[in-house]
Amino acid sequence: MKLGIAGLPNAGKTTLFNALTGQKAETGSYANANAKPNIGQAKVPDPRLDWLAEYYHPKKYTPATMDFVDIPGVGKGQGKGNAALQAIRQVDAIVHVVRCFENDDIFLEEADARRDAETLDLELILGDIELVERRLERARKAGKSGEKKAKRECEMCEQLIAHLSEGLPARSFPFTEEDRDILQDGGLLSVKPVIYAANLDEDGMAHYGDDPNFRALSALAAEQGCAVLPVAAKFEEDISDMDGEEAAMFMEELGLTERGLDRLIRTSYDLLGYISFLTAGEDDVHAWTIVRGTKAPRAAGKVHTDIERGFIRAEIVAFEDLKACGTMQAAKEKGLFRLEGKDYVMQDGDITNFRFNI
Repeated sequence: MKLGIAGLPNAGKTTLFNALTGQKAETGSYANANAKPNIGQAKVPDPRLDWLAEYYHPKKYTPATMDFVDIPGVGKGQGKGNAALQAIRQVDAIVHVVRCFENDDIFLEEADARRDAETLDLELILGDIELVERRLERARKAGKSGEKKAKRECEMCEQLIAHLSEGLPARSFPFTEEDRDILQDGGLLSVKPVIYAANLDEDGMAHYGDDPNFRALSALAAEQGCAVLPVAAKFEEDISDMDGEEAAMFMEELGLTERGLDRLIRTSYDLLGYISFLTAGEDDVHAWTIVRGTKAPRAAGKVHTDIERGFIRAEIVAFEDLKACGTMQAAKEKGLFRLEGKDYVMQDGDITNFRFNI
């Protein structure tokens, strides 16, 4: 589960990365920025795990995590030689940081969120056109030798190039299941899910709903079917080193009840279709990440491959049921403790104990 933090130079990508991961990667103007991506990890906030920790007082506390890649600023017109585009190909989704603040310290054009967002989107689309054109050329050569799949691949590539040439991202192209099989190793950039992170200063964050750049970016996100979240990356980085009470005080001054980073991480988690099941006891309370729709044996394999191989059943109580009852014994007495077999589809927040035999 890897998310790329991308955007134009000086949009605040590395500042956001530092706030998310607690790292101290160098920030500064694009000319001095490190050309290599920074890589870090962030914990997925989960109040359910906090409640279980209070209930069990475990020796170990293990939240789910997400990997973030701080991708160097994407320059205009760099095409296939752009190292940033190559880094974006390796991630599952994009957190597209868009500047919604003015900065007199660095020579920048006046903030225009829609312009900047569309500029990066265009770079991704142009990168995809280059890639699909090469794919089309190979498919045409294969078609001459009589490969059956090559004809459909040629048709799809031609249609996709026409779509991209209209300035539309690949994620809005009506792929068939057959197309998806053809392109599963295609490395398309503009097919990746996107969250727009509207990067505001403190004043803008306090009244983001009235900020013209935030509103413009929200309109673009709505047109594209993407998510958009307001963040104040510099503020978030500043409070990341504070203790809880001090950070809460500064957040209260901006009218914030939770960190924007928590919302960003949760939205990213949802964007990729992930859920968490939980294991809990005196030794460890642990959140395990799985894809929505995963059946119990496969989920057991996240804990240990031997458990999946020897799976017998899953003993499950929903977190909300346990919390409402107050104790595991009370949940059992109310019939809320269930035994599930191999065909059970795991649900978000299932507190699970796997029975197995090998």
